[in-house]
Amino acid sequence: MDTNILIIVALVFIILMGLAWMVTLVRKVGPNEALIIYGIGTGGHPKVIKGGGTVVMPLLQNSKQLSLELMSFDVAPTQDLYTKQGVAVNVEAVAQIKVKSDPDSIRTAAEQLLTKNAVEREGLIRLVMEGHLRGIVGQLTVEEIVKQPEMVADRMRATSAEDMDKMGLEIVSFTIKEVRDKNEYIMNMGRPDIARIKREADIAAAEADRDTAIKRALAMREAAVNQAQADQDRVLAETASAAKQAEAQRDLEMKRADYMASVRKQQAMADKTYDIQANVMQQQVAAEQVRIERVQREEQIKVQDAEIQRRERELIATVLKPAEVEKQRIETMADAERRRRVLEAEGAAEASRSQGAGTADANRAVGLAEADIIRAKGQAEADAMHLRAGAFNEYNQAAILDKLMSSLPEVARAMAGPLNNVDKITIVSTGGNDGRGAGANQITADIARMVAQVPELFETLTGVKISDMMSHIAGFDNVSSANGNGVHTNGAVAESANRAIIEGTSKPIVGGNDSAGAEPKGDV
Repeated sequence: MDTNILIIVALVFIILMGLAWMVTLVRKVGPNEALIIYGIGTGGHPKVIKGGGTVVMPLLQNSKQLSLELMSFDVAPTQDLYTKQGVAVNVEAVAQIKVKSDPDSIRTAAEQLLTKNAVEREGLIRLVMEGHLRGIVGQLTVEEIVKQPEMVADRMRATSAEDMDKMGLEIVSFTIKEVRDKNEYIMNMGRPDIARIKREADIAAAEADRDTAIKRALAMREAAVNQAQADQDRVLAETASAAKQAEAQRDLEMKRADYMASVRKQQAMADKTYDIQANVMQQQVAAEQVRIERVQREEQIKVQDAEIQRRERELIATVLKPAEVEKQRIETMADAERRRRVLEAEGAAEASRSQGAGTADANRAVGLAEADIIRAKGQAEADAMHLRAGAFNEYNQAAILDKLMSSLPEVARAMAGPLNNVDKITIVSTGGNDGRGAGANQITADIARMVAQVPELFETLTGVKISDMMSHIAGFDNVSSANGNGVHTNGAVAESANRAIIEGTSKPIVGGNDSAGAEPKGDV
C-alpha cells in the first residue's frame, strides 16, 4: 500500500517537473518584436515568429529576439558637405528607420543586425545615410537645399532605399533640421532679396506718402466743397424750416380756431340738451306728482269710506240701538199692561162669573186690552222708524258736511306726508309761470290746489253737490245771500276750506249756530 502511494507521488512529481520543463521551452514575443529560431528542424533557413510564441527544442534549436520598433537618430556629418556650387555647408537631419514587417526582410535584418546592439546598429545605419546625404548635397545648389527641403528628403529616400532593402530596413521619414555654412553664404543669399524688398518697400512707402498727400489734398478740397455745400444746404434748410414753421403755426391757429368753434358748438348743444333734459325731468316730476296725487286721492276715498262706515256704525249704536231698546221696553210694558189687564179682566170675569152677570164685560175688557197693546206696539215701531229716518236725513246733510270739512286738514297732511321722506329737492326752473319762476312756495301752492280738488272729488264720487247740502242746513242762507246771487259755489267752499287749512283752523264751521252739525237727539 505504501509502495503504491510512493509510486503515485513520484509519477505526479515527474509529470509536474515535465510540465515545468516544457513551459521553459516556450518562447513568446510581442507585436513589436520578432523571434528568430535557428538550428535543426528549421529547414535550412531561420524561422521567424512575429507577435506570437512557439516551442524551442533545447540542444537542437536556439532563438533570439529582434526589435521591430522605430529607430530615430540624427544624421549630422561632422565634415562639411560641398554643394554643386562648391560651397561648404553643414546639414543636420533626422531619420526614422525600422525593420520591414515581411519575413524575408526580417531574416535579412537578422543576418546583418541580430548580434549588434542599438548603438552599433544606429552607427552603421548613420554611416550609410551620411554617405547618401553627401552625394545628394553635391548634386544640388545651396538655394535648392535651403528652399526645397522636401525635394532633398525625397531624393534621400529614393537613393537610400536600395541599400536599406539590402539590410531589411525602410526609411519611414527623413527631415532636414538645419543648413548652415561658415562663409555666411546662406545669410548673404537673402540680401539681394532683402535689398530689393527694402527698395520696393521704400518705393511703396513714398508712393503711399504721395498718394496720401494727394488724397489728403483731394479730401480737403472735397471737405471745403462739402462744407460750402453744407452751408448752402443749411441756409436752404433753415429757410425751408422757417417756412414750414410758419405754415405749421398757421395750420395750428386754423385748427385751434376750428377746435374753438367746435367746442362752442358742442357747448351750445350741451346747454340746449341740458335745457331739454331739464324740461323732460320737470315733466317727469309733474307726472310723478300727478300719480302721487291720484294715489293720495284714492287713499283719501278709502279713508272717507271707512269714516262713513264708522259713522254709520256709530249712528246705529247711538240712535238705532237705543230706539230698539226703547221699543223693547215699550213692548214689554205693553205686554205687562196687557197681562195686568187680562188678569184684571179674568178676575173681574171670575167675579162676574160667580155672579153670572159680568161675562160680556170681561170679554170686552180683554178685547180692549189687546187692542191697546197692539196700538202701543205699532206706535213704538212707527216712532223708531221715524227717528231712524230723521237720523239718516240729518246725517246726510250737516253730519256729512261736518265730516268732510273736519277731514280736510287730515287730507292736506296726508298729501304733504311724502315730503317728509324727501332728503333734498332740486328745483329746475326755466323762467315760466309769468316770470315768477318756481321755488319752495310752488310746493305749498301745488298742495293747496290738490286740497281744493277734494270737494270736486267728493261730488264726483257721491253725485251730491256740497252747495245743495249747505243750502238745506240752517244758518247758511246768509252766507248764500252774501255771495251776490244767492248761490254758494263749490269754489267758495273749497277756498274757505283751503283758507282754514292754511291759516291753521282744523275745524270748519258748519251752520249758523253752535248746535249745527250735531248729532240728532230725541226721545221715543
